[in-house]
Amino acid sequence: MELTKINIKKTLENVNISGSSENIVASGILKNIQVFGDQVDIDLILSNPTLQARKKLEVDIMKIIHTDIYEKAKININVKIEKVDAKISSQSKKISGVDSIIAVSSAKGGVGKSTLTINLAATLAKKGCKVGILDADIYGPSVPTMMDVEGYVPKSIKVNGESKIEPIESYGVKIMSIGFFTKLDQAVVWRGPMASKALNQMIFDTNWGELDFLFLDLPPGTGDIHLSLVQSLPITGSIIISTPQNVALADARRGIKMFQQDNISVPILGLVENMAYFKADDTEEKHYIFGEAGVKYLSKDLNINFLGEIPLFKSLREASDFGRPGSLQESSEISEIFDNISKNVVEQLLIRNKELPTTKIVEITNLVGCSAIKK
Repeated sequence: MELTKINIKKTLENVNISGSSENIVASGILKNIQVFGDQVDIDLILSNPTLQARKKLEVDIMKIIHTDIYEKAKININVKIEKVDAKISSQSKKISGVDSIIAVSSAKGGVGKSTLTINLAATLAKKGCKVGILDADIYGPSVPTMMDVEGYVPKSIKVNGESKIEPIESYGVKIMSIGFFTKLDQAVVWRGPMASKALNQMIFDTNWGELDFLFLDLPPGTGDIHLSLVQSLPITGSIIISTPQNVALADARRGIKMFQQDNISVPILGLVENMAYFKADDTEEKHYIFGEAGVKYLSKDLNINFLGEIPLFKSLREASDFGRPGSLQESSEISEIFDNISKNVVEQLLIRNKELPTTKIVEITNLVGCSAIKK
């Protein structure tokens, strides 16, 4: 086939960007093609692409031109990033009845995102708040186990004539997870676009009802799923959790930078340090197994609010394994820690509501009930 602008454009109608059902010609991503002998210049405009999606698109374009038209073509692809305010673009997809959406994140796995999520949710529910959790960790959902709802089979109901998925409620918290749709020993082997599509269905097809807070328990990393969420939802703020060692802190920095990018721009409510230290039952001496105060230093370095620290508690781990949030232990150090963190989170949310004076913020965060926390 001859290397011409017409032939190239027709061939590129067979190329889609990840997560889109439209080809790059029909969607308007392809802006210009110039051909000079065997040199081909292609101009693209993309909105909020992940690095993986951008690289894959470039490879797909070069491969199809080399295969279908001319294998020795010298292809130069120019990509212009069109910045889109995630908050503005997602307003049309706001979840009716949900006041605040809070993403719990860390670019590193195994640092306690799910532990923090379920215990904050249970703490706020205990205060009288209406709370939900979306387990967005498609590949490793752990919320069903930690909230004692393994094996729940979601039911379809009609709400105002529309089919919706009914979430399960446990400890006063409404829960939706991909774990409800798979077997316990079944691996979810999906590419990014399929995972993002499943996540969007769980978000918008779930009958959340009226919620003060919806927590998103994010998977590790900074990829397609994270970008899909911030583009789909008006996220109120994010919480970054990390353990104090340098390896985890390096990933935490990457997660922070992701939320601070101009094309994402999600406010960071603060940082939480997990596994901060360990105390034996018979002593008050603190053992800093993973390093001392690493997250505190990071919060100072980046000028981000520090929300609190969670020590290594055997009882917290045991409670999670048995499907009960440790923060529900009455008059315990664990419940006090999560109570303080939840107050700090709510305070940060209220500070971002410019209409409330500082005295009112202090008054509200000291309340036991949740009715005054609503925006």
